[in-house]
Amino acid sequence: MSKSSWLVECGRVRLWPKLNPKSAEPPSASRSSPRLAPSSLQPPSSSTNARLCVALLALAGCSHAGDDSTAASPTPAPTSTASTTPAPASSAPAVSSSAGSVASTATAAPPEAPAPDAAVKPAPDAAPFVDNGKWVEGKQYFLIDPAQPTSHPGKIEVTEVFSYACPACNSFHPTMDQLAKSMPSNVVVVYLPASFRPDENWPLFQRAFYAAQALGVGDKTYDAMFDAAWKTGELATYDLKAGKPKPHDAWPTIDDVAKFYAKYGVDPKQFIGVANSFSINTQMKRADDLLKAYGVDSTPTLVVNGKYRFTAVTAGGAPQTIELAQWLVAKEAAGK
Repeated sequence: MSKSSWLVECGRVRLWPKLNPKSAEPPSASRSSPRLAPSSLQPPSSSTNARLCVALLALAGCSHAGDDSTAASPTPAPTSTASTTPAPASSAPAVSSSAGSVASTATAAPPEAPAPDAAVKPAPDAAPFVDNGKWVEGKQYFLIDPAQPTSHPGKIEVTEVFSYACPACNSFHPTMDQLAKSMPSNVVVVYLPASFRPDENWPLFQRAFYAAQALGVGDKTYDAMFDAAWKTGELATYDLKAGKPKPHDAWPTIDDVAKFYAKYGVDPKQFIGVANSFSINTQMKRADDLLKAYGVDSTPTLVVNGKYRFTAVTAGGAPQTIELAQWLVAKEAAGK
């Protein structure tokens, strides 16, 4: 981290003395850690270590490559996307919880009915496109070349690349909720789970995401999955008190995930059967291919209509992330 006494990597926090005050921030980091006072170079107590680790993890971005990560880059495969049923036009932005979905043969659980008194807020009006030079390609956002096809004809897709097991994604989650609510009615919000950190159990959470979608419980359990990984610890790969990954044999398994979804009416055996099905394996493969085509190497990352990629860091912060997403949506709607 820039001029910091601690090195923060995706999925781990290392307490290393500062060796070179001019060293640049590693490219894999998606967020900067706060500057520490010189006194912080003294060996901290174990309790201070734990609190500091958890705090830094909330600020750390999750990247594709760590300098000692056990994750290996798979052989690039041809980019593939699957068509899904177009989202119906409505007065609010559509939300699709998966990208590159494949229809499942599993019997889906009935969706949770909305509360009868829940008022649906109309989506904000689409903003006109104005280029005042604030947002610069190659600086705040990046062109995806070639642009990738989307799955919702007639809509502009805003995709969040994330993982339930990513600490930065958990921290960004409230901002993403605000971003989704700020989108006009011509936008569909899509969530694309990443798996490029097998050293932190991400493939399990990618599999869980698609299985939950196939069984019709993905949307209503989306927030709860983050809580299970980062609040209650029910599905935590990290030791939340120590602020570091658990030993591999203490990681949650697909059986643990099935028990979690049982609380939402899903039969555990059915969940495991769907999670290990050919359909889910296909969706996971397509998601991995799409991430490569997008050029995503860290999470959370935002992609607008398969053409533009940016992060909260490149945008300049959480509020700017929302503003940049709105601007790129307006740019795309204007055909610029």
